[in-house]
Amino acid sequence: MVLLRPRSLFAAVAFFLATPPPPAHSLPGLPAPATAPADEPAGALDTDDVAAPSEEIPTANPADANAPARRYGAMDAPTCERELRGRGVHFEKAPEQRGVLLPVRLTAPVHGVTYRTALGERARKTSPYEITDCRLALALDDFAKILAVHDIVEVIHYSMYRPPSPRSLAPGALGTRHSGALAIDAGAFIKKDGSKIDVEKDFHGGIGQRACGVTPPTDPRAKELREIVCGAASAHLFNVALTPDYNWQHRNHFHLEVTPKVSWFIIH
Repeated sequence: MVLLRPRSLFAAVAFFLATPPPPAHSLPGLPAPATAPADEPAGALDTDDVAAPSEEIPTANPADANAPARRYGAMDAPTCERELRGRGVHFEKAPEQRGVLLPVRLTAPVHGVTYRTALGERARKTSPYEITDCRLALALDDFAKILAVHDIVEVIHYSMYRPPSPRSLAPGALGTRHSGALAIDAGAFIKKDGSKIDVEKDFHGGIGQRACGVTPPTDPRAKELREIVCGAASAHLFNVALTPDYNWQHRNHFHLEVTPKVSWFIIH
């Protein structure tokens, strides 16, 4: 039996309290996250999705109404569907989903890029995490062009849609972020040669640092991850792009989001 001196005991307690919480998502495998608990307070948001107003970092002129994310966020369902079909994106409409304007499932690679969870093929066909709003699908179509430059053919994500609990979203109301199927949590990128770039293992960032607009790490994979996410932010494909530099909850994925009817952009 080992007895701790008072100072050692204090240090042990301090270490325990300072130890980060267990991972919200575990790699490898990218399992789908759990749905919101039934007792979630009304109006609550997932903590890993929230960007406080004081932490918003504008990266575009708010008057630029032609920014892709702003244009998509302002679309109604018929307009979005027409554009998605016009681009030749293969999809099928999903049954009505709580909080989602126009739920769809991508049924083929989007201009050469497959967006999928790590679930088995059979489970993916019915999983809510594979559902995306049409407006996010348009942004993912644009994103595929950036990914193609890096020979990316698959994006493995944790989820796009997370069904909100009845208490967190009123019947008939549209959701935002994952509750509206307007965000994707991308955890890994697979190249044509089969190699994988893993956000958690390869980003090499630090909470509070800037992901874009600074000298990138020398590690090739870390540099490439920044080229991918910063390229999407620079093109204004998503209103929100959160990286492992944002907080602990984002250490293993990029949160990329289309936010309806706003003029601001966040990259962190």
